[in-house]
Amino acid sequence: MPVFDPIPLSALQHYAFCPRQCALIHVERLWEENRLTAEGRVFHENAHDGPAETRGGVRTVRGLPVSSHTYGIGGVCDVVEFHANGRVIPVEYKRGKPKRDASDAVQLCAQALCLEDMLKVAIPVGLLYYGQTRRRVEIPLDEALRRQTLALVREVRTLLDTRTTPPAVRAPRCDNCSLLDQCLPDAGQWRRGAQAWFRRRLQADLESEPDRERDAKEAEPERHQVPWAESLE
Repeated sequence: MPVFDPIPLSALQHYAFCPRQCALIHVERLWEENRLTAEGRVFHENAHDGPAETRGGVRTVRGLPVSSHTYGIGGVCDVVEFHANGRVIPVEYKRGKPKRDASDAVQLCAQALCLEDMLKVAIPVGLLYYGQTRRRVEIPLDEALRRQTLALVREVRTLLDTRTTPPAVRAPRCDNCSLLDQCLPDAGQWRRGAQAWFRRRLQADLESEPDRERDAKEAEPERHQVPWAESLE
């Protein structure tokens, strides 16, 4: 019987944010903590703490392990709300504020896919709670987001199976990444620039080679026959 080896839900968020970051963490097993990751870790620990409770017809479960054999993913939901009317709503906690990219929404959608597979229910929406704004953001788990999430699942599976680390690409997001010193995006940028410079120089040298040969021939001194040279032989 094959061993169930699910893709961590966090890997999807890492990949959506930066494929290289995902590889450094989940393939090369590198990790460094900075202020932002430390604050995020404490924030998640607080979200997971405490027993399940019921208030106003809503059962709140914290730190709920979830997985899906159908999609090959698994992890832990920060909070899952079970409403009296049968609705199930995953709530993902994030330290900062809403992002421009879909990395948080993808992670939330993956949690919903796991819950749907486990509980055999439909989950049309999820919630992202941001500590910096102290507000919940409702995320529609529509078909477009589901397709995007499943596409990322396939890409991450390929990355993990092939153990491939994408090259570094410098971007504004790099400044807040805790793996900046391991990733070295600036060094990668310099290497690509240096390689391009050498290629240009080599091409220029190859293209100018015929001109140099012609110039060398034109610069050769003319050979004149000395009238009395034969008499010396």
